[in-house]
Amino acid sequence: MAVAHISGASDLEGSDRRLYRMLEMLPGSLAWVTLIGMVALSAFRPIWAAVFIIVFDLYWLIKTAFLSIHLRAHWTRLQKNLSTDWQKKLDGLEWEHIWQLVILPVYKESFEVVESSLEAICKTSWPKDRMIIVLATEARAGASAAELAVEVSEKYAKRFGHFLVTVHPADLPGEMAGKGSNETYAAEKVITAIIGPAGIAYESVLVSSFDIDTQVYPQYFSCLTYQFLTCEKPFRSSFQPVPIYNNNIWDTPALSRVVATSGTFWQMMQQERPERLTTFSSHSMSLKSLVEVGFWQKNIVSEDSRIFWNHFFAYDGDYRVVPLAYPVSLDANLAESFWATARNVYKQQRRWGWGVENVPYVLYNFIRNKKIPFRQKFFFTTVLLEGFWSWATNALLIFMLGWLPLFLGGKVFNETLLSYNLPRMTRYLMTFAMVGMVTSAITSTKLLPPRPEKYGKSRSFSMVIQWVLMPFTIIFFGTFPGLEAQTRIMLGGRWRLGFWVTPKHRK
Repeated sequence: MAVAHISGASDLEGSDRRLYRMLEMLPGSLAWVTLIGMVALSAFRPIWAAVFIIVFDLYWLIKTAFLSIHLRAHWTRLQKNLSTDWQKKLDGLEWEHIWQLVILPVYKESFEVVESSLEAICKTSWPKDRMIIVLATEARAGASAAELAVEVSEKYAKRFGHFLVTVHPADLPGEMAGKGSNETYAAEKVITAIIGPAGIAYESVLVSSFDIDTQVYPQYFSCLTYQFLTCEKPFRSSFQPVPIYNNNIWDTPALSRVVATSGTFWQMMQQERPERLTTFSSHSMSLKSLVEVGFWQKNIVSEDSRIFWNHFFAYDGDYRVVPLAYPVSLDANLAESFWATARNVYKQQRRWGWGVENVPYVLYNFIRNKKIPFRQKFFFTTVLLEGFWSWATNALLIFMLGWLPLFLGGKVFNETLLSYNLPRMTRYLMTFAMVGMVTSAITSTKLLPPRPEKYGKSRSFSMVIQWVLMPFTIIFFGTFPGLEAQTRIMLGGRWRLGFWVTPKHRK
């Protein structure tokens, strides 16, 4: 049952340390070998490079069509689940023993942000007297966080069965300042202060770890509980909602909207392929399993996905994520200026790209754990490596490096029929692939909340036309931050990233 909470090669010694360090270098090495190899092939073997580009473009076209089908299928599923009366479905089950524990890590966010999240919880159909809310503050946030805690407590403490404010101390040994260390501290405190003294069984508690800007939809907890009570292995499962960045979507610039909505679409497509799904951002699970694996890791950036792998290895591969196909709403990136917003979008994507730190952790444990079937190991290894390789290379291969043979191939290559047809074939294939962009534009408008009165119809038009930015955003706010994250972990040492808290700005 015990699972090692490894943050990097420095946590190990001897041959284990060397092995882990090699695995840390693997994703970045694959990406750079691909990109540099493409340049070299274009210069010295332009025909090989041209054939590779055409084959790759065909692969990308098929993949885009495949994922677009998944997106449309999940959209239908999402709408069905939103219109379902989940509380009524619970009436045929024994559910009254279930408690909802919600952990809300807060740093320097405003009262408005916290208030909107708690108001959304108050509007849910779940009985409030069977809810435990933990406002997990940080001592390093200073007096402003303490004042916020008092203000929030005065307004909301009596509206729930239990309400607790925790103050995570700064600079504890072995911890990284971030969400994982804060929510683990909060979970341990709520067990000691409330759950233990009240005699509440761990098996009866569903834990939801929410980003502080998470606004749940009215039947989230009812849907979650139904899925928990009816799934095959409830204590071997996490539960993942669909993150939709709608809280402030009408206020954000097009750049931020496209990046945020693209993230939503990726999660929707992943939920149609649950065998490869891991936890992300806001998620839920049983307190029983959370206690057994030792809570979230305190010394990593990507604690939201790592908690899945902690469970996976603790139970020798007998763990999965159940897709809820039910949304929660969060903030899209918004700052006081366009350039500040663009900077924050990049930093957030780079932090998500730092999820590559899971690759060495997973591969190392695959090597060490002999109980997990080889088939599972092979499947997840290929999924992880292909996923991060695609993140760091595909957009560059499609939109930029695909033209290199024409520029570097020399006179001999440029006189061939292949050089004449290469740009035409690439253009035709990419035109067909743009069907995916049209699907994205249509689906994105269906996800939007009502347009605020302060915006005219031209704003609605911009929500559609914004998707022409996708080739730009996928390179500069997708590939580049992903490649930077992989390069940093490959280099190690001072290049490693710490946890960056996305600022929450509201108009």
